[in-house]
Amino acid sequence: MPTHDHSCCQHHDHSAQKAVQPSVGAKYFCPMCPGIESDKPGDCPKCGMALERNPAWKAAAKTMYTCPMHPEVQQDHPGDCPKCGMALEPMTTAQDDADEGGEEQDLRRRLWIAGVLTLPVFILAMAHLIPALGHTHWINGSISRWVQALLSTPVVLWAGAPFFRRGWVSLRTGHWNMWTLISIGVGSAYVFSVVALLLPSVFPAAMQMDGMVPLYFEAAAVIIVLVIVGQWLEARARSRTGSAIRALLDLAPPTARRITRSGDEDIPLDAVVAGDSLRVRPGDKIPVDGVVAEGASAVDESMLTGEPLPVEKNVGDQVSGGTLNTTGSFVMKAERVGRETLLAQIVDMVAQAQRSRAPIQGLADKVAAVFVPAVLVIAALTFALWWWLGPEPRIAFAIVNAVAVLIIACPCALGLATPMSIMVGVGRGAREGVLVKDAAALERLEKVTTLLVDKTGTLTEGRPQFSQAIPAGNEPPDTLLLLAASLEQSSEHPLASAVVNAAKEKKLPLLPVEGFESSTGGGVAGRINGRAVLIGKADFLREKSVMNLEALQAQAAKRQELGETALFMALDGQPAGLLTVADPIKATTAEALQSLHELDVEVIMLTGDHARTASAVAAKLGLDSFKAGVTPADKIAEVKRLHALGEVVAMAGDGINDAPALAAADVGIAMGTGTDVAMQSAGVTLVKGDLRAIAKAIRLSRATLGNIRQNLVFAFLYNALGIPLAAGALYPFFGLLLSPIVAGAAMSLSSVSVISNALRLSRVKLG
Repeated sequence: MPTHDHSCCQHHDHSAQKAVQPSVGAKYFCPMCPGIESDKPGDCPKCGMALERNPAWKAAAKTMYTCPMHPEVQQDHPGDCPKCGMALEPMTTAQDDADEGGEEQDLRRRLWIAGVLTLPVFILAMAHLIPALGHTHWINGSISRWVQALLSTPVVLWAGAPFFRRGWVSLRTGHWNMWTLISIGVGSAYVFSVVALLLPSVFPAAMQMDGMVPLYFEAAAVIIVLVIVGQWLEARARSRTGSAIRALLDLAPPTARRITRSGDEDIPLDAVVAGDSLRVRPGDKIPVDGVVAEGASAVDESMLTGEPLPVEKNVGDQVSGGTLNTTGSFVMKAERVGRETLLAQIVDMVAQAQRSRAPIQGLADKVAAVFVPAVLVIAALTFALWWWLGPEPRIAFAIVNAVAVLIIACPCALGLATPMSIMVGVGRGAREGVLVKDAAALERLEKVTTLLVDKTGTLTEGRPQFSQAIPAGNEPPDTLLLLAASLEQSSEHPLASAVVNAAKEKKLPLLPVEGFESSTGGGVAGRINGRAVLIGKADFLREKSVMNLEALQAQAAKRQELGETALFMALDGQPAGLLTVADPIKATTAEALQSLHELDVEVIMLTGDHARTASAVAAKLGLDSFKAGVTPADKIAEVKRLHALGEVVAMAGDGINDAPALAAADVGIAMGTGTDVAMQSAGVTLVKGDLRAIAKAIRLSRATLGNIRQNLVFAFLYNALGIPLAAGALYPFFGLLLSPIVAGAAMSLSSVSVISNALRLSRVKLG
């Protein structure tokens, strides 16, 4: 007998219970049972009530897709660009991407299957060149030929299907590109081989050996595999561009604690509306943008500012969603929610900047746009002239020579020209601690004229360190440090940690503290060995009736001009001295800046720090210029300003606040010692956080781009020399024809030349 679960009914007083608030994304929900939501009508599985339609639900807008190279191409479903053949990318940002990695997985599957099938085809086709096997009957017999045909067919017709589809679209729309050549070349080699296998008698006797015509199944299959390799590498790079968006979205907590008349309740983040009162506890992430209504705390805003020190927040102060509350608890009033929050705007900035990037393969496509119609015209003329003027059988000679033209023109080397150089160049950079995310980053890095750098964590270590104790009276510096560290050991402030660590390094024995007090945004107080100790801001000491601080303030201003932070200290109600804390400049920064200037790169510092500290750092390092107190939006604006002046901009940073500028710059360079979001937004990551690697990266890009241009010359040079020969230019004078076998060999030779040239990058000097 079925049992009935009364647990739900016991607490359902439908007349008294407050109606459940559904999440924004819920289409139907139960008004009595929290969490029961559905996208279809029905009954609640707990209480049996009919689900109600959510009046706030709106059908999600369709995701639009666009081409990174041609932004004017937009459609409401995934696909390929009709102009260049690139896979379209989504224009909107979402935390869940149902098709994440779909293209990459599909290409990987095609690569494995095609590779396994192509290997025996290649071995069988080349076996006749091995002396021990050259005259073996089965190698040259019909069994081998049929095996090649059967194994090559799925490679060409299934694994290469996307390439033929793109080639057909390019022909149909008139936007001829690399896919036009690949589809025609591979298709010609495959169709020629099928006809030669099934109907060898239609070919002239001169092309037959024992009644068989040479086959080119291995050429068609190998070309497909090589092209898939290049496409798979590109798909991997594209799939990683979305990881920065997801990492940013993960900064926002999934829920918020809303204060109601009946108490606090946890609600989904998308259910928060402007005007809600939200409680933020110690260690919580702030859910949305708003203002502190009750309480006080210190908030870690490093994701926005890049600065390591928490910011004190009191009643009336603004707080931003995604930032981290540290020790205090407070109540905030929600003001900006959803896509209006600063975090959401940063996400949109990163996404928009990423979509604006163009791949390096555009260089090959520009050349192919001229090369493709020329090849097609030459092949057509070859066919027509041989059919009109050639010897009998004219149709056979016309077909053979036209196919030879198409085979030798197939851009196998063109498909390898950029991926091979990129693979070798990226590997060379990795050995130097320079990680390159995609080819587009290398393309743009070559032409960089201006480098924007963050201060904290990029030029400096990013970890506050105790500098010195400056006595105002007769107390020795170590005594001030001992008393300060003893008092600060009860504090969680980063500056306090720097003081405590300094005392531990000097092996000073920390003393017990009585009556410890902490004032948010002010300082700390306590008694040590009967002495009253105060540490904090000058205003905090004045509130505690400590006077005559003018001399210490003058000294503090001097230390700030040197880029240090000053803490005021008093003993028994009298000024005792200053404790200074600094974020030291990296030992390699000066050398790195000198190398960049030698490469004619202007260096500009952007920092959220105050102007006095920024000026001190800029003067010490000899920077070209600097801007202080900047926000993430300000950094984006600076990138756009420089773009308007015609500059090619690189941005180096390590914080989440740098992510939009890293993405908007022509090249984003992230410190490997920084945040994951910065590294995911950047095209280049310096593993060790060493700025000297930027100069190495620029040298690497220039060497790689030069190598790519050489490869393109190789790729087209063989075609330029081979096409006239394949068309029969020597036949009227010497009676010689370029067999499709020789055409295939020339095509292979061009590939070998490209690969050999690319391997030279592994020995290039970057220092």
